[in-house]
Parts: sequence; structure tokens; C-alpha cells
Amino acid sequence: MNAHPKDLLHEILGAALNAVAPDKAVGRFVSLDGDTLLIDDVTYYLNTFENIYVVGAGKGAAPMAAKLEEILGDKITDGVICVKYDHTVPLRIIRTIEGAHPVPDANGERGARAILDLATKAGKKDLVLCCITGGASALTPALVDGISLDEGKQVTQLLLDCGATINEINAIRKHMSIFGSGNLARAAYPAPLAALIISDVVGDSLDVIASGPTSPDNSTFKDCMDIFERYKLIDKVPVNILAHMEKGIEGVIYETPKVGDPVFDSVQNLLVATNKQALEAAAVKAKKLGYTPRIVTSTMTGEARTVAKEIAQKAQNVISSKKGKLCLLSGGETTVTLTGKGVGGRNQEMALAAAVALDGCPNIAMLCAGTDGSDGPTDAAGGFALPDSLTRAKECRIDPQVYLADNDSYNYLRNTGDLLQTGPTLTNVMDICITLVQHEPF
Repeated sequence: MNAHPKDLLHEILGAALNAVAPDKAVGRFVSLDGDTLLIDDVTYYLNTFENIYVVGAGKGAAPMAAKLEEILGDKITDGVICVKYDHTVPLRIIRTIEGAHPVPDANGERGARAILDLATKAGKKDLVLCCITGGASALTPALVDGISLDEGKQVTQLLLDCGATINEINAIRKHMSIFGSGNLARAAYPAPLAALIISDVVGDSLDVIASGPTSPDNSTFKDCMDIFERYKLIDKVPVNILAHMEKGIEGVIYETPKVGDPVFDSVQNLLVATNKQALEAAAVKAKKLGYTPRIVTSTMTGEARTVAKEIAQKAQNVISSKKGKLCLLSGGETTVTLTGKGVGGRNQEMALAAAVALDGCPNIAMLCAGTDGSDGPTDAAGGFALPDSLTRAKECRIDPQVYLADNDSYNYLRNTGDLLQTGPTLTNVMDICITLVQHEPF
């Protein structure tokens, strides 16, 4: 008996997530032999340091910190991390502060300041180890003087609602933050700092991941104003934020640290997990299940429903070419421009749009998933578009087009049984779309 397509998709997703598990990612690059700590190709002689501090932030920072505790044990002097609510793991030495994501809260601000305080405590003879994953930007909302947390939350929500990309959102965050855009490196200077980073952004740019707390910033105050103008937000953004950006453009306040700033002289930034690694692991699993894998892209962007239609069309073209059993793999991060009042997320919207585009095709099954287990302001990670999805919609007497027009993908998928609910995965390498195509019907 052939496996159900939903089970096959679950297996492939599981392999992808396992490959980018934060503890495994750290273990691949960090090892200890006596007093010699090796991080990738850089050696740190621990007997030359007086203190070792561990700091970090993001949805996957807790398992990364736990792995460092496992490797270093009591060699760690102190540590503090900030994670999303319910994304904790037991830690013995390193303190954990929980905060809100994607819209920040006061707990996150407290966590950011605790991290900065510990980093500032480090001197030349201390070593700072840093765990950074997706979500760190929203989880560390320590803002410049003159901008309140409520104003920061307001502009974040405006950007989310208008469909701004994560790169655009982070450019704004960086220029309001005293944590991102190299400021954590600045706080730790002159202590050597090694940052272990899991990428949740298209292109894996270090200055964009988590707003680049340990990296030179490539964005400018002018870029921020351009983003506000692009999305017609000038009249909606709090006046204090606009005034801050204008002062930056005029040179009244300093730009964020750029390439060449001495605060980065003793910084090691290391990518330990990416979307591409997840896709490669998914490809290996798909092959074991009898499908020829094809990694289409790890830089998927665009409007969620448009991207879904494009992937559906690719899959239908495969059927026409009679190429056998294929697994199309795409990764990245789409956006949703809200026009309705429903509930959902970009992966759920992709799944709903794909179900409409595929129109019950018996040869194609698709899964759209957020690798962090969270998609939009919901308890779902994404959704399925299966051969019988529209049949089940008819049985429920619901119209997928109506739900799509109202951006209500969550309730549609919940009614049809096509929601993906994984709970927090404690990692985050953006999104994955897995599409199984075969000449024979499922």
C-alpha cells in the first residue's frame, strides 16, 4: 500500500528540520580539547582568558546555549539569553529571559539590556560567545533615546501589515536599536567575540540576520526613509521615529557601525545553519522515498499567493513532461499584503492558494511550512495542498476563493484538516515548500 502524501511530506520536512537543529548545528562547528576551544577554523586557548561569557537571542538560542554548556561546562562564567515565550530548555549556568515575537514587549527590552550589560562587562582578557537565531531582532527591542517601545511596536506592525520584507523590517529596526547593527559587538569590545549564527533571511547576509548585532551594517538612515515612502507609511509612522531617521540623514546622529570599524577587529561571525542545508537534507530524504529531488531555490521571495501559483505551474509542467516521481524543493520567505480581515500566515496562504491553483490535481501534493513551527499570529506552522483538499472543502461547504480573498487561510485549512501544527521547533531557517509530483495519481 502506498504511503499517504501527507505522511511523505511530513517525513521530508522532519529530515529538513533535523539537519538545522540548533544543538546539532553548534556541535558541528564547536569542540573542546582540554583548554583548547575550536570554533570552525579559529582556535581559542581558554587558559589565556579570565572569563567566558555566553549571550544570545532568538527562537533557537536556548538549545544553542545548552550545547555550549554541554561542551564547556563550568568554564562558562556567566551568561544570559533572550528567547520567545515557550522556547526555553533547561540551562544550568546561563540565565533565560522570555519575550514576545514578532511584536516586541517590555520583557524583550529587559532581556536586551541584560545581554548588553553582560557584554559591556567583558574586557580584553575575556571571551564572549554569542548565539544568534531568527527572531532575535524582535526579541531584543532596546531602542534609542526618544523612541518608546510602543512606537517601535507600532512601526513593526505597520511594516508587517503592508507586506514589507524581513530585510526591510530589519533595516528599520537596526536604526532604532542600541542592540542590533553591530551594537552588541561594540558593547563587547575589546573582548574577542565569536558569534554562532543560524540564518533566517534570504541570502544569509550577516548584517540582516537578527539585525546584525555582531556585524557591520550595510543599510543607512536614507534606506529607512525610502522604505517608509515605498509603502506609503510616512503619514502613519510615529513622528519620533521619522525625526530620528531625518536626524540620521542630516548627520546630526551617527550612522550604525560599518565595515572597518575597530569594534569588529576581534569578532568571528560563523553561519552554523541555513535554509540551503535544510533543503539539501530534504533532498536526501526525498530520494530515499523514491523521488528525484530538485532544489528549485533557497531564495524564494514575493507575494505568497503568487509564488504558490508559480510552484503549482512548475509541478503541472512536470506532469506534462512525464518525468516520473519528482520532489520540488523551494526555500525562502514570502510576504502577504493584507487586504482582508481573516487569520493566517504566509505559509498557510501559500497552501490555500496552491490548493486553488492545483484544483484537485491527483498527481501533486504540497506542504508549505515555517521551519520555526510558527506561521503568522497562529498556532500553525503552515499547511498542505493535497489532491483531495478541494473535495473536503466542498464537503464542509466552504469556498476557498472567499477565504483567500479575506486572508483567512488558517480557518480554511482548519476546516479542511490541512493545517500543519508542529509546535515550536526551536530553530528558524525561514520557510520550506515541498512539492511531490508523480505521473500516477496518489
